[in-house]
Amino acid sequence: MRIFLAIELPKEIKDYLFDLEKKFKEAKITWVSKKNLHVTLKFFGELKEEKVKEILTRLPKRKPFTMHLKKIGFFPNEKDPRVIWVSLEPEQEIIALQQAIDAEFLTDIKEEQKFQAHITLGRIKSIRRKKDFLDSVQTIKIEHRVFIIDSYQLISSKLSKLGPVYNTIKNVALS
Repeated sequence: MRIFLAIELPKEIKDYLFDLEKKFKEAKITWVSKKNLHVTLKFFGELKEEKVKEILTRLPKRKPFTMHLKKIGFFPNEKDPRVIWVSLEPEQEIIALQQAIDAEFLTDIKEEQKFQAHITLGRIKSIRRKKDFLDSVQTIKIEHRVFIIDSYQLISSKLSKLGPVYNTIKNVALS
């Protein structure tokens, strides 16, 4: 099973981000489906069922916190954009949660996973006119949408021709 930890987003945040996609011009982009928009905290990859059961017993808890959408960014960078994302702020609490998760599973995951609080919107397949694309992105203003993070989820992912299919294995309430 492909497994990862993520924060599910409220419906109104997913709706807003989905509507934002219409504002991007001059590029062919494969968008993340609205139902799959999330914040990845930790990607475990392929795991056997026994390992998943062990992970379920080790999921750390923190206190709920508030986040807001901030700005549009690109991976790896603006000069070579491959992935479009929206950042989240303030980062302290989400980074603390992610570090608690990392600390718990440090010996389980060998490769380092750099964390940046973001929501992936889509993957850029091609850009017709790069300057026009980047200029159009500069005109997109992200609304200051605030939401509460009061849980995170252990999710399995199955890849299909229509994109990944996610299934929540466990919801971890923050309290």
